Amino acid sequence: MTERSTTRRNLLGGVAWAGIALAFAPSAFAAPGKVAIINRRTAFPLIANGVPAAILVDPQADSAVLRVADSFATDLQRVSGRAAARAGRAEEASRPLVIIGVLGASPTIDGLVAAGKIEAADIRGEWEAFRQIVVDRPFPNVARALVIVGADRRGAVFGTYDLSERIGVSPWHWFADVPVRTRRDMWIPAGSRRDQPRVRYRGFFINDEDPCFSGWAKKKFGGINSAMYAHVFELLLRMKGNYLWPAMWAPKAFAADDPNNMILADAMGVVMGNSHHEVMLRAQDEWHRNTDKGVTGGAWDYSKNAVNLRTFWRGGIERMMSKGDGKGYESVVTVGMRGDGDEAMAEGTATDLLERIVADQRRIIADVTGKPADQTPQVWALYKEVQEYYEHGMKVPDDVTLLFADDNWGQIRRLPAPGAAPRSGGYGVYYHFDYVGGPRNYKWINTNQIEKVWQQMDLAYRRGARAMWIANVGDIKPMEYPLGFFLAMAWNPDAVTPATLAAYPAAWAEATFGPEQADAIGAMITAYSQYAARRKPELVDQDSFPLGDATREALDGGEFGDMVAQWDRLEAEMLRVRARLRPDQMDAYFQLLEFPIAAMANLYRLYYAVAWNRKLASSNDARANHFADQAEAAFRRDGALTRQYHSINGGKWDGMMAQVHMSYVIWNDPTQQTLPSIMRVGGDTPESKRGIAPRFRARAATPPGVIAIEAPNFSRARGGAGLQWAAVPHLGRTAGAVLALPQGRPATRAADGVRLEYDVRVDQAGPALLTLYLAPTLDTIGKRGVAIGVSIDDGPVMALRAELEATGGPEDTPGKRRWADAVRDNSVQLSANMGPLGVGRHVVKVWRLDDNVVLEKLVLSTAAVPPTYLGPPASP
Repeated sequence: MTERSTTRRNLLGGVAWAGIALAFAPSAFAAPGKVAIINRRTAFPLIANGVPAAILVDPQADSAVLRVADSFATDLQRVSGRAAARAGRAEEASRPLVIIGVLGASPTIDGLVAAGKIEAADIRGEWEAFRQIVVDRPFPNVARALVIVGADRRGAVFGTYDLSERIGVSPWHWFADVPVRTRRDMWIPAGSRRDQPRVRYRGFFINDEDPCFSGWAKKKFGGINSAMYAHVFELLLRMKGNYLWPAMWAPKAFAADDPNNMILADAMGVVMGNSHHEVMLRAQDEWHRNTDKGVTGGAWDYSKNAVNLRTFWRGGIERMMSKGDGKGYESVVTVGMRGDGDEAMAEGTATDLLERIVADQRRIIADVTGKPADQTPQVWALYKEVQEYYEHGMKVPDDVTLLFADDNWGQIRRLPAPGAAPRSGGYGVYYHFDYVGGPRNYKWINTNQIEKVWQQMDLAYRRGARAMWIANVGDIKPMEYPLGFFLAMAWNPDAVTPATLAAYPAAWAEATFGPEQADAIGAMITAYSQYAARRKPELVDQDSFPLGDATREALDGGEFGDMVAQWDRLEAEMLRVRARLRPDQMDAYFQLLEFPIAAMANLYRLYYAVAWNRKLASSNDARANHFADQAEAAFRRDGALTRQYHSINGGKWDGMMAQVHMSYVIWNDPTQQTLPSIMRVGGDTPESKRGIAPRFRARAATPPGVIAIEAPNFSRARGGAGLQWAAVPHLGRTAGAVLALPQGRPATRAADGVRLEYDVRVDQAGPALLTLYLAPTLDTIGKRGVAIGVSIDDGPVMALRAELEATGGPEDTPGKRRWADAVRDNSVQLSANMGPLGVGRHVVKVWRLDDNVVLEKLVLSTAAVPPTYLGPPASP
C-alpha cells in the first residue's frame, strides 16, 4: 500500500498499512503521520499466519462489554477466516491476548494497572474515553497482549469497534453489505493510543419511515422489533454513536411494541431517547392506545387534561426505572410538549403554560427516580414553533440540554450567541438529512453534501453546541455516506478542517472499496452529492431548469441539457469503475454508488425529455414524439432500478426504495409513482407517431457585458480580526465556496479589512449590477438575517442582507417566501447596483460582515443576464 493510501485511511481512524502491519492510527480526520515498518519483536500479532489472537473478558463484565467482545471475535474471523478463541482465566492463558474491559470494573485490567503493566489514569472518570495499549508479558505465559481499556462501558465498546474498523470491518458491513477482505497477518506496533468524543450524545433519528423502512422491516424481521434493532444498535455503536431516537410514525411505539427493544438497547450500551414531540419516553401513538382504561386518550391539551397527561408521562419514567437496579435504562428524557401529531401545541406562544408543563414533568422525574431531577439527563428540543418560546424568554433549568434545530433543510436556525454563558446541560443540534413537510418532502434518496454538513456543524461546535448532535436520517438507507460523516465529525469536530474535509471522500472510498479505485469513487460520491443537492429530486420537474431555443435545424439544450450531460458523464464513470471491482463488492457498490447515480441521472433525463416534449408539441413539431419515447423509457428504467435494488443479495433490501419521487403536487401527494404527462403529435398511425431524433447544437454563449466568477477563484484574500479566508471545493452548486474561518466569531466591520478581491476586465461600459450567489444560511443569533459587503475599486462598501424566515408552514410573508425559494433552489442571490462602470480593469471586493455567510459565485453585468439556475458559466 502506498504512503498516499495510508494517509487516506488515517483520516478515518482506519487501517494504516506498512508491509503487513496495522499501525495505531490517529483519531478520525487527524493529520496522519508517516507509518514505519513494524518491528515484530515488539509488535502485537493480532493475526499471525491466519490465526487470530484470543480474546479475554472478565466473566462478570458489563453486558455491553461482553457483547462487543463477541462482535470483535466475529470480526477477527471475518478478517482471518478462522474463529477467534475465547480465553478463560488470565493466569491460564498461553497465547497472544486481546483484553477488553472497563477501568475500575475489570479485575484483569485493574490487576495490570496495580502491577504497573499499563497506565490508564488519564482516562479515569472520563466520558466514553478509551486507551489501546500493547503490553509485554502481562502474565507469566503470555508474551504480549493488546489491552483495550474503557473509562466506562461505552469507552470499552468504542475502543473495540475502533479496532474493528481499522482491521477492515466497515461499520456498514451489514447495513450496506460492505465486504471484508481476509488477511493472514496483521500486527499492531508497540505503543498506545487514547481517544474520546468531543460531543457528548451523538446519534440519529429513524423518521418518515413509511413506506420504506417499515415495509422492509416487516418483510425482513416481521416488524420493527428487537431483532431488527439489534442491527441498528450495532451500526450506531460501530460509528461511535451512542444515542438513538427510534422509528415513531404511527402506529409505532418503541418500548411498548417489543419490550425487548428497550432491554437490548441498554444491554448493548445505547442511550435511548424520543423525538422532539414524544416527551417523557412515551411514543405519541401510546396516547391513542387503550383509551378504554381511562389513563390515555382525550384531549392532548395540558390546560384541559393535565391529570391524564401527567399519569401518562409518569408511566414513561416508571418504565425507564423498571430495570430494577435503581439506575434504570440509560436514557435522555425529552421534556416539553408539542401538539398531537407533531403539530404546534397552541395558537400563539403559551410560554407560561409550557414552563408549568416542564416543571411538572421534572417533579414526576424526581418522584419516580427518587433523586433530584437534575441527575436524570433531559433535553428540550427547540423545533419549529418551540423556538419561539425560547425567543420569548421561556426558561428551563440549567441542567436541561437546549437542542437547537435546523430549518429541516440543512440550515441551523439558532445557536448560542458568541460568548454566551455555559449551561450545565449544554447545547445541541437536531439536523435533517430527510424531511416530510413544506415546501415539499425530500426522503427518496441522499441529497446532502458533506461540505454543507461540515460548514453548519462546525459553526455549531464553535458556538458551543457540544452536548448533543442528532441527525434525522429517515430510513437510514440511503443516507449511509452523510450519516457516517456526521458521526465521525461528532466524535472529533476539531479534526475536521477544509483540508481533511477535502480528503474525506477518497478516504471513505478506500475504507469501503479498497485503494485501487479510491480516487475515482471519492470523486464520484462528491460529484453526485453536489449535483443531487442542487435541487431535491422531489422538487425537480420539466420546468426546473432553462432550455435553449429550438430551430428546424437543431435544438439548444440550454442549461438543462448541460446538467443532463453532467449526469451522463458521471454515470459513465460509475460504470467504468464498476467494471474494475471484485464480485463481492457489487452489492455495496450498487447501494452506495450505482443506484443513486443511475437513478438521479435517469430522473434528470426523464424531466429533460418531458420539457422538450411539451415545448415541441406546443408548436406541433414531430420531434416531440422522440422525447415522449425517451420519457416513457426513463419511467420504465426508474421502475427497473427500484426492482434491482429490492432484489440484490437475495432480496435483503426488498421495500427499502419504495418511496414515491415523481410528479409531486403537494408535500404528500401523489401516493404512487406516475409518469408526467406527455403529448404526441401527428396522425394516429404508429408510423406518424414515431419519434424523430433531433440534432443538438452547442449552448448559446454568455453575452458580452456579463462576467461570472466562481468564488474560490479570488485574486487576493485579506484576513483580519483573527479571521482568514478558506476555499471549500464543491461546497454549493458549482465549483465550491469561500468563507471566513474560524466560524462562530462576532460580526466585523469594513474597517477590519476582512475581504476578498477579484480582478476583472469590463469590456462593455454601462450601469453595473453585482449579484452574489450564496449558500442558504440563517441568522443564528436573532438579528435581521446575515450581511455581507460589496464594493468596486475604492468605492463605498454596501451591506447586502439575506433575510430568510425559516418556516414549515404557509409562505405568507416575504421572509418566508424568500426562505422557500432559497431551499427549493439551494441558493440565495443578493444584488447591488454599483453605478456606471467604464471599460477596463476593476477590482470587485467582497467584505466579511456577519458570520455564517458562504459565497459561491459572483456575477458582474453591464448587460442583461440570460435566465439561469446555476448562474452564468464562469468567464474565461
